[in-house]
Amino acid sequence: MRLNNENRGERLYKFFIYFVLAILAVLILVPVVWVLVASVKETSEHYGSPWALPSHIHLQNFADAWTKANMGGYMLHSVTITVMALAILLVVALPASYCLARFKFVGGKFLNTCFMAGLFINVNYIVVPIYLMLSDGDKWLKGILGNGFLLNNHIVVAVVYAATALPFTIYLLSSYFATLPHDFEEAAYIDGAGYARTMVQVIFPMAKPSIITVILFNFLSFWNEYIIIKTLVTNKDQWTLPAGLLNLMQAQQSAAEYGPMYAGLVLVMLPVLILYICVQKNLTKGMTVGGLKG
Repeated sequence: MRLNNENRGERLYKFFIYFVLAILAVLILVPVVWVLVASVKETSEHYGSPWALPSHIHLQNFADAWTKANMGGYMLHSVTITVMALAILLVVALPASYCLARFKFVGGKFLNTCFMAGLFINVNYIVVPIYLMLSDGDKWLKGILGNGFLLNNHIVVAVVYAATALPFTIYLLSSYFATLPHDFEEAAYIDGAGYARTMVQVIFPMAKPSIITVILFNFLSFWNEYIIIKTLVTNKDQWTLPAGLLNLMQAQQSAAEYGPMYAGLVLVMLPVLILYICVQKNLTKGMTVGGLKG
């Protein structure tokens, strides 16, 4: 009798969990599907029922968003800045995380504490000081070189993105590196490999799940960011997709052309959804899988 009660309680618990997960899935999927449907409607159809299906697929909305609203140029800027930021981040964070996790040196604990403290600093709170610092730097450069290049510069934006992502990245990677056994490194040292070669050819391949997780999380962060780009880049032609989308929404709302506006939303959202669907298993694997023991 007691066993039956336990089985019944377990079934009720599983039903409750699945029920809550189903509700959450619906709450997430319904807005996504609604935007996809709205993006292929003609402007006149947006004045009817918001849940009505389109009479036909109106792909001209995407063409208008891509060309007239310059979403194609914004996407190119997003890809360029995101790739540069990820490259800078990995070049800095991978060796730093490895050193903090595997070696003991003077000041190591202090550096680790500083990076951990950076986890509690929201970049939105320091974007104005960053802008003022770069603006003063531009004034100083204009006095020397006659021209400044710190503002309206995609490379500078990529550096800022990478710098703000360092605390989380180093925390995740160093925690993973610390779980890896030392046997592989010792075997590499015996074979004559140096520290750099051991790090690149032995440790990094073993940490591949964690590195992929870092790349994915930071890609999502860089791709969807718009506060820094709008603050540091005042030239609208150099904006990225999220900032350009906000500009498009304001313009299309005043012009009452909702089709291109929703098409712009899809253009921002679709690459992220495709990437997530392709590599969703790796998002958490790198945070939970440790190194081989023994």
